[in-house]
Amino acid sequence: MSTPASPPDRGRPSKSGSASAAPKALGEPRPIYSTGGIAAASAAGIGLAVIVTFTMVGWVAAPHDTFGEDIADLLRSAVLAWLVGHHVSFTMLEGQISLLPMGLVLLPGMLLYRFGRWLARNCEIERLRHVYRAALAIAGPYAAIAGTLALLAHTDSVEPSMPRALLMGFVIAFLAGGLGVLRQLMRDKGVAAGDLLDLMPARTRSLLVGMLVSSGTLLAGGLLLFLVALAMSLDEVLAITGSLAPGVIGGALLLIVQLAYLPNAVVFAVCYALGPGFAVGAETLVAPTGVSVGALPALPMLAALPANGAAPVLSLAALAVPFVAGALGGMVTQRNAPDVVSEAAPLWGFVCGVTTGILCAALAGAAGGSLGTHRLAEVGPSAWQVGLVAALEVGVAAAVAAWIANWWYTRKQSRSVVARREDAKAERSSTEPSAPVVELPEDVPSGKGLATVTPLRSREEKPEAPVDTEPTIKERRQELKRVRKARRADRTTEKLARKDARRELRDQRREEKEARSWWRRGGDGEEEISEEELYGITYEAPSEDK
Repeated sequence: MSTPASPPDRGRPSKSGSASAAPKALGEPRPIYSTGGIAAASAAGIGLAVIVTFTMVGWVAAPHDTFGEDIADLLRSAVLAWLVGHHVSFTMLEGQISLLPMGLVLLPGMLLYRFGRWLARNCEIERLRHVYRAALAIAGPYAAIAGTLALLAHTDSVEPSMPRALLMGFVIAFLAGGLGVLRQLMRDKGVAAGDLLDLMPARTRSLLVGMLVSSGTLLAGGLLLFLVALAMSLDEVLAITGSLAPGVIGGALLLIVQLAYLPNAVVFAVCYALGPGFAVGAETLVAPTGVSVGALPALPMLAALPANGAAPVLSLAALAVPFVAGALGGMVTQRNAPDVVSEAAPLWGFVCGVTTGILCAALAGAAGGSLGTHRLAEVGPSAWQVGLVAALEVGVAAAVAAWIANWWYTRKQSRSVVARREDAKAERSSTEPSAPVVELPEDVPSGKGLATVTPLRSREEKPEAPVDTEPTIKERRQELKRVRKARRADRTTEKLARKDARRELRDQRREEKEARSWWRRGGDGEEEISEEELYGITYEAPSEDK
């Protein structure tokens, strides 16, 4: 590090001479905000290059005119695909296109995550709580780049949404880049994920873990439901693929498109398992109560949709997934933060279900949208219906499971407390002296049902008091009181001593101040001089007689 008054020590060799210190000796840590701009530009540039590559591959595989006439449209299509990867909707002459593949967000997310780690390695971030600064340093320039590209892709026939480009660019960069910075800092400082969770309050941590478990169970159930439905319609999938005849390159691109839409299909399956279902066009519905769909695009993955009529009986087993998710979430919530009051456990379990419902509503809103035409103007689930039903189903199951888990925990704790008390009682009884054995005469009747005869001691005989080497509870309390009283007396004495010392110091400073001001004050504008500062020199003159 160099001081403001000295030049930067670039290229100065390290004193230790070790190989690990060589990169740090090349220069001081980079400024965080300029480095964040470099990271944002690099992530956007690499992502755009990948999209341009795939676009050119598709252009080569499809019939086209000369390259010079299509280069502008090709680049504009690549920029538009890059914006679609950030979940940016756009408007065409046919209508708005907002049903976007959620899987494409993985590409910019991974790039921003990697460059977030690069920023953390090259900049100095002292504490984990300062991660938001690095995230903002990446998110701000990245949002500006997304807005600029949305402006460049604007034509008469296609109009990307610039506000959505700014918003989604900022959100994705902030989350992915901040996660990368946090991961790198945790690795450098040796902090585990469990230690990071321990920094959170117990109740907040339990609700977060419970929500993640419930949401993960719902998504796993939705993925299983979609894969089973697709496997049962495999013949139809192959027929649709054969009718399209995409070829090798076209088949690969078709597979990539379907993988990009796989998260949307999983969310749709979750909404089906919750009950509200989803729509695949105007006046259509796919739900456990019934299926009503019309003509569909020629996409092989759409073969997983059931036929019109009653819902398949096998698919009704998916209705148990929300309750299983709620039970697991409630148990995890209660295990991470048990409640002493049994009435509070169901409440926190229901709160876990409410947070899960909010997350499900957000996913449903992001997965659905419009495909422009009047026929497919409404595709996807209703976000508020999905959120409400998920909060109720998952919340009720989580509340019951949390109450049972809390009852089991308190029952187990009470048993352990009783066992400890019995062990302590047995230990005390084993250390106490046993009662004396009384030998009765032979003529005294004894046996079952007869009175027990015990000898009485005379008044002169006094029972010996048992010698108790350990202090009693009363003696311990008295000793504790004496110790506390002595500590209070010591503290009082120390406070009085400090107070006297401060008083003496103030008096001493006051006297010194008065002394300094006394000799500096002068009368009639002249400076007074104390007697101790007056000096005189006398000379003895020689006599004239000599």
